Amino acid sequence: MQQALKGGVTAVQLREKDLDTRALLKLAYRMKKVTAQSGSKLFINDRFDIALAVGADGVHLTRNSIPVDAVRNAVKKKLLIGVSTHSLQEAKGAEKGGADFITLGPVYKTPSKLKYGKPLGVNAFRKIAGKVSIPAFGIGGITSDRVEEVVNAGAAGVAMISEIFKADNIRKKAETMISIVEAG
Repeated sequence: MQQALKGGVTAVQLREKDLDTRALLKLAYRMKKVTAQSGSKLFINDRFDIALAVGADGVHLTRNSIPVDAVRNAVKKKLLIGVSTHSLQEAKGAEKGGADFITLGPVYKTPSKLKYGKPLGVNAFRKIAGKVSIPAFGIGGITSDRVEEVVNAGAAGVAMISEIFKADNIRKKAETMISIVEAG
């Protein structure tokens, strides 16, 4: 993670669904320290209580999380709220509930997102992102050769794991991805 942050990654999501609360809290404190040193944002997946406890920048909700409006009511403006969305209906619901941004996808086929059905594709991403007023970040199957296409379709940025962390030089790969997003 530190090499990706040195390469310019601006936000990291802690997504450890199998950790118990105390272990997750301990890891979140460590990650907050590292992200704060790099000036990057830390988002905690699903657990706004952990996000508040460690002073994270935000929480990222899924379709099985507490509804976004309930989290917004609880945290007010103390946290940024992101919501995973897979359709126009979910995107509009997240926006209406008070989300600050959405991740929208999967844009392309990827093993980690097969349970969400057929990929949206770039054209559907463009249409959905254009119908919400909050930033939409592309997620799902995004690789080096696809970043520009997703950004040109209206993405505020992209979320990726494999493309960066499987690279021989993580820092350099992160720098390359950031420059492509910024150029778009």
